[in-house]
Amino acid sequence: MAEKAVQNGFPEFAAGISGTSPQGRGPTVPPFDYIIFGGTGDLTFRKLLPSLYSTFRDGLVDRSSRIIGASRSALSDEAYRTRVMEALSRHLPKDEMDQDDCRAFLAQISYVELDALGQAGWENLAATLGDSDRVRVFYLATSPDIFGPICRQLKNADLINDKSRVVLEKPIGHDLGTARQINHDVGQVFDEQAIFRIDHYLGKESVQNLLALRFANALFDPLWNSRYIEHIQITVAETVGVEGRGGYYDHAGALRDMVQNHLLQVMCLVAMEPPSQLATEAVRDEKMKVLSSLGPIAREEVLNRTVRGQYSAGAIGGQPVVGYLEEPGITADSDTETFVSLKTEVHNWRWAGMPFYLRTGKRLATKTSEIVVQFRAVPHSIFPGYSSQELLPNKLVIRVQPNEGVHLHMMTKEPGPGGLRLREAVLNLSFSDTFKQRSPDAYERLLLDVVRGAPTLFMRRDEVEAAWKWIEPILDGWQEYNVRPKPYVAGTWGPSASVAMIERDYRSWHDEVDPER
Repeated sequence: MAEKAVQNGFPEFAAGISGTSPQGRGPTVPPFDYIIFGGTGDLTFRKLLPSLYSTFRDGLVDRSSRIIGASRSALSDEAYRTRVMEALSRHLPKDEMDQDDCRAFLAQISYVELDALGQAGWENLAATLGDSDRVRVFYLATSPDIFGPICRQLKNADLINDKSRVVLEKPIGHDLGTARQINHDVGQVFDEQAIFRIDHYLGKESVQNLLALRFANALFDPLWNSRYIEHIQITVAETVGVEGRGGYYDHAGALRDMVQNHLLQVMCLVAMEPPSQLATEAVRDEKMKVLSSLGPIAREEVLNRTVRGQYSAGAIGGQPVVGYLEEPGITADSDTETFVSLKTEVHNWRWAGMPFYLRTGKRLATKTSEIVVQFRAVPHSIFPGYSSQELLPNKLVIRVQPNEGVHLHMMTKEPGPGGLRLREAVLNLSFSDTFKQRSPDAYERLLLDVVRGAPTLFMRRDEVEAAWKWIEPILDGWQEYNVRPKPYVAGTWGPSASVAMIERDYRSWHDEVDPER
């Protein structure tokens, strides 16, 4: 069995830290072997390997560490390294590519042709790994239905040492039943402390900064409740379509692909109570309390509290794009949703009666992820000529991507003589302007957190299952009431029904109020 992972503290305080990187980016990690199943997949080339290169370039990785791609494709080490170099050139800015660093990084990489469900290749993987007792990370960038079989193969091949961890990519299952089965199968091989269920949104700087914003500043905590906050919006909008992932996406849809993990996890950090200390289980316990307190959306309520959408042909960035039904791998009669918005509540003392509006979709007007905290309006205006309705309520906007930062909208006096004129102004904290350094990709931190044995920013088994338990009645309601996706033109903000849903509560989405964002 894998060793018990460190329980207390953020990654910086995890066991195994061996120093600080020359660039001051944080603690280096001990030598490791990273074995990536699905080593020729899109996620590996687009995110995992570029992120590992960035940590390597920044001096966070011991140069004796190894990265091993594993897949069914017949490739030599040299051919695989060529594909890795092509991926780095395609997915990293030119100014982050250094030829010497690239050569040294590629020297760490090897490849094993392997049948994840059969016997072929496992002896070669064992020979490549040898008898090293270093940290051994098995990253499963594969279909979730083979997570369990791969773990059993690892056990049968005697490849799990005392410092092994396994990383599970989302989605973990297709519903509650399959999620429980995956958790059970993987748990038969690895201890829970060695299982890292990754959600890359939890590694984003602005998402992590929620903890600092809320719990390192006395300003916000007294106001962080339904008495002073009128509602909260969480939006994750993409301009891209299915990007060649039609086979997977048509089986999943936006609710499973985004809401069940990304949006609910962000919501947990927004709504959770202060943990007793910044320790792994203390943080995850508070997140679990939020999931347990989510007001259920009963089957008949899906008609008023959820909206499904599917994009049709339109334009993104001035360029025409096809509709979802014309995308490769999508059937002509597919009713898979590419957009979801919904209204929910957290049934506890802090948030009772206050709505959370969640929204996500593909082929929307702008690529953005943000949290909008809408405070209540002032109860009475003392300013002549201004009613309390004309004094715009304060709004805190936490921009997760792009242009990460925090913006506080507030009323202020316009300068100059001739009477007192009020207008809204924005206090702007831009992370790039303030800290003058590159904001690392979320995977950069999370990949090394696994090596450190620091699971704070990863999902626990009960979190995954609680999220599915809340999602399933929505899926059932859509099926029972034959709720088909409403069309929306690519390049817009989704179906008009989403606007109508929030306007029934006399509210508006943030993009309608602030179209320039």
